[in-house]
Amino acid sequence: MAKKKKFYVVWHGHEPGIYDSWPECQRQIKGFPNAVYKSFTSLEEAQEAYGGPAAEFIGKSKSSKPAKKRVSEAARQDIIWDSLSVDAACSGNPGLMEYRGVHTANGDEIFRIGPLRQGTNKIGEFLALVHGLAYLQKINQPNKPIYSDSVTAMGWVRRKKANTTLKKNAANAKIFELMHRASVWLKNNTYKNPILKWQTEVWGEIPADFGRK
Repeated sequence: MAKKKKFYVVWHGHEPGIYDSWPECQRQIKGFPNAVYKSFTSLEEAQEAYGGPAAEFIGKSKSSKPAKKRVSEAARQDIIWDSLSVDAACSGNPGLMEYRGVHTANGDEIFRIGPLRQGTNKIGEFLALVHGLAYLQKINQPNKPIYSDSVTAMGWVRRKKANTTLKKNAANAKIFELMHRASVWLKNNTYKNPILKWQTEVWGEIPADFGRK
């Protein structure tokens, strides 16, 4: 039986695009830091995926189209698209933790840290927010909003400290180092960037979501 043809979408690689062979896809992702790609069973699916943010397709079944969130036009008008969205993921509690920030409008990944051992989702969301604030300060965008779907992380940022019950050990020493650096940054810097709550119930998953629910 002939092997079914696949199409490969490369969102982040040397030359993003749609490729009809694995060797060609490999050439675009090999040696590219944090490459983002996925295979699809039809060109139509690949074209639809390439036209949207990678976050909506990564982690979803290859044999079916991703379920789309129904967002009303009225609700969509409330989203500030020229913004940064951040989120975290953790396999276990504690477990392997990672976080990232993306452009809200198109899902393009700006930064991604992890996975790191023995972390929690809340810690990741806190670190993502502080990373986002520091990034926007570095590129001189003091008024660009940041979206987070974590009320807890937003509160920790306001208090300039992660109020976690996680115990420090050899495995999660790096995470505690990042939390310390984040707290120091918050205490030594001021920012004007609005930190906004992403309204998941109305808008669907935040664009930075890892798609692992």
